[in-house]
Amino acid sequence: MTLFNAQDVKALRKELSELMTGPVTVDLYLRKEGRILVPGREPCETCETALQIATEVAALSDAITLNVHDVDAEAGPAPARLPALFLSGAARGQVRYFGLPSGYEVGTLLRDVVYVSSGNAGLSPDTRDFLAALTGPVHLQVFVTPTCPYCPQAAAIAHAFAVESDKVTADVVEISEFPDMARAYRVQGVPKTVIERPAVAISAGGRGQAMPIELVGAQPEAALLDALRRAVA
Repeated sequence: MTLFNAQDVKALRKELSELMTGPVTVDLYLRKEGRILVPGREPCETCETALQIATEVAALSDAITLNVHDVDAEAGPAPARLPALFLSGAARGQVRYFGLPSGYEVGTLLRDVVYVSSGNAGLSPDTRDFLAALTGPVHLQVFVTPTCPYCPQAAAIAHAFAVESDKVTADVVEISEFPDMARAYRVQGVPKTVIERPAVAISAGGRGQAMPIELVGAQPEAALLDALRRAVA
């Protein structure tokens, strides 16, 4: 089953051609099916679907390049949690997904593609001034589920902060795929945003040294800015 029908594809290709101002690279990290299971390595039940979603999104624009990384076949560091999807382009910080970007989060992914293509997420002057003054890394994690209609707002704002600041790593985490994270971060409802400092370099789920700041619900940009001020104070 495809993600978009022919009418959707036509409309989305037109919209992206009008809104994207530069190239975007999508790096998808996964574990392919059919490989011999290695003790200690969990199978990735959603990786095949993540590949389908990423492939269909990349096909919407010639400006989108999809790189697929089989973590069992490639040497070098890889995300600790799969599937993982990283977007790069004109974004200054790191824009990342852990878990399947499905359901309502497909819209977030498409919006992120536009943000990352230009490096401009439409943030307020106050937010931009604060982000420009950051002196150290900040890690934002937004815990979501595909069926949550309020999660895309929280996810998009966190990713917007990463688009406009090289000090921000923003992860959207599909929390039902990672029950250990749900326990560690006491996720009882979504969306939930956790701000930690320092940021974790590549894997979702690491804990910073300072106590995290938490936001519950779909908060506006100003609320995330205020929480970030408290996190770095």
